[in-house]
Amino acid sequence: MKRKKVLGKIIALGVSCTIAFSIMMPMAADAKSNKLNMSYLYFGNKSTYKVHVDRTRNSLQEVSPSYFDIDEGGNLKLTPAVDPYFVKEMHQRGIKVIPFLSNHWNREAGRLALHNRETLAADIAEAISRYDLDGVNVDIENVTEADREAYTEFVKILREKLPSNKSVSVAVAANPRGFTKGWQAAYDYGELAKYSDYLMVMAYDESYAGGPAGPVASINFVEKSIQYALERVPREKIVLGIPFFGRYWKDGETYGGYGISLNMVESLVEKYNGQITFHETVQSPVARITVKPEDPKVYVSGRELAPGTYTIWYENEASIKAKLRLVQKYNLKGTGSWSLGQEPENTWHYYSLWLNGKYFSDIQGHWAQEDILAVENKGWMRGVSSTLFSPNRSLTRAQAASTFVRALGLQQTENGGSFLDVPDHHWAKKDIETAKQYGLIQGIGNGRFAPDEPVTREQMAAMLDKIIPELNLSPWDAGRFPDVPENSWSYGFIMKMTQNHIFSGYPDGTFRPKEAITRAQMASLINRIANYIGKQPNAEEKSSRE
Repeated sequence: MKRKKVLGKIIALGVSCTIAFSIMMPMAADAKSNKLNMSYLYFGNKSTYKVHVDRTRNSLQEVSPSYFDIDEGGNLKLTPAVDPYFVKEMHQRGIKVIPFLSNHWNREAGRLALHNRETLAADIAEAISRYDLDGVNVDIENVTEADREAYTEFVKILREKLPSNKSVSVAVAANPRGFTKGWQAAYDYGELAKYSDYLMVMAYDESYAGGPAGPVASINFVEKSIQYALERVPREKIVLGIPFFGRYWKDGETYGGYGISLNMVESLVEKYNGQITFHETVQSPVARITVKPEDPKVYVSGRELAPGTYTIWYENEASIKAKLRLVQKYNLKGTGSWSLGQEPENTWHYYSLWLNGKYFSDIQGHWAQEDILAVENKGWMRGVSSTLFSPNRSLTRAQAASTFVRALGLQQTENGGSFLDVPDHHWAKKDIETAKQYGLIQGIGNGRFAPDEPVTREQMAAMLDKIIPELNLSPWDAGRFPDVPENSWSYGFIMKMTQNHIFSGYPDGTFRPKEAITRAQMASLINRIANYIGKQPNAEEKSSRE
């Protein structure tokens, strides 16, 4: 959404954040819907594949099961997971079954397969026909730039041997740095796209087994991977890979980066009372857990977690949503996830909505819908759950502090001081302390902050004045609001905000200074002053009143 211009356009449209308006445009859902949602089926077996699909709440259009392996001689090997009954069931649900072809990182097997491409392609075409499959997803990895032309030729032959109604897609290495050597260089994006329905960009190899601890897929890594692809491939042929796994490293060990499912991460954090930190700059969470010698043994993918402290970089709801936003930002074909069954079950409560740009179910047609989507897209405000924004709920003091800190990009440079009613585990503790440090919001006295109390209209006027202090106050309309006397502590703030059309009064001529601000009104306000934001308040400026 284009950023609203403050002042003039607000007056012309008669927009006010104090009353519910019906003139806001509804979201153009049709333009954003029907993005491809495919997922790989690797872990488990044919008896569990259906269970994994059942959990997705009808979100998938394609599944890519582990049916096609490449043996050591470079030939097609059907896996025991092949199941005609599963294929039939998926077709009855309208889901395509497109197995992936894998050499499982075996370079020699991959090269032999490419050398044997005519026979391999013919065998794949025969298997697709025999089992009524819908195509093939080529996932040959760990070959190099030396195999680039053979790789493209293999995909071309596949396309020629398969009927036009069968899909050919390729899982390609993410290449945000534009490497021309190594396994990333084996993929000629532009040429492969000519013979493929889409390229599935594996934007989740930022960290790897044996490498240093770090995010699996930081937002910068993912976005640069998309940009590299867009320079070579039409956007409608790009599918963004989403990781349903993380990686863990044990303190004191030289080798780490072992894979771990997201649902296992959640289980371990709960079991060992782990600590989670969400890194805003990379939009990725990291967990720290400690396994004590007396703890019961626990295994991850067959590997025992020996006593010690572990760092786990992984994905959660916030990080996955950040990646789904990029699909909308660049209007990509959709997403592919590795791999189904590794994700927490609540992933499917929001995934399809966010993939298709429908972020909150309770703002459709709301007067502040555009503002809500705008500030949520900027990361300034968040929903109260994965599918609810609660636009008409009162804004709390904790939410106000968090919103201002995010919108202004403030960083805590010192200990802002603790409040008795804001414990260490409070979700907004850091934001509250940061907002206090910059003088945006203070406590209520006696060492308390009252994080869950609502913010009133007069308090918000005072807070906004600290963000945009350059606004002028004119004496020409003194006494404008009968319920805002000139001797009121908030009089100057209210008059300044209303004179500059940031706030408005009610149709009956009142301002209602003690009335609580709603979350929708906050979204409208903060979006309205977007052009002012950038001038951060001086941390030395303190206010004695709100």
